[in-house]
Amino acid sequence: MDPRYFLALGLGSGLSRWAPGTCGTIAAVPFFLLFLSSRAPIEYFLIVMAAFLLGIYICREVSKKMKIADHPSIVWDEFVGLWITLFGLPNEIDWLIAGIVIFRLLDIAKPWPVSLIDSRIKGGTGIMLDDAVAGLIGCCLLNLVNHLFF
Repeated sequence: MDPRYFLALGLGSGLSRWAPGTCGTIAAVPFFLLFLSSRAPIEYFLIVMAAFLLGIYICREVSKKMKIADHPSIVWDEFVGLWITLFGLPNEIDWLIAGIVIFRLLDIAKPWPVSLIDSRIKGGTGIMLDDAVAGLIGCCLLNLVNHLFF
């Protein structure tokens, strides 16, 4: 199998018949726990930025080969979007669950500016950027809640 497909399809999680985006988000959790959750903020940021840039390439190439602009099975953007959402939060199960829920809600509802990006920016950049912005909104909301109430 072409490794670009393997990554773009979230190691196979995007092939789910039921809610591939949610399956992709959940498949991102073990990688967060194993490789990101204990990193210093700068390391975390650099790894996620590299994953984002890699995602632009792999999502562009795979969507071109599939001849579908943003096929539902392409879920690498969900991986990166979740990781962005979880940045700076306490390493606790409650925050992980809150991150998954808020990211999925933002990714599905596509509030402004996510909807604007989704409708206007195409290709690998568009596939990645709308989820990255949803993740950034989720990150800001959850970190605000954490800092104001905990």
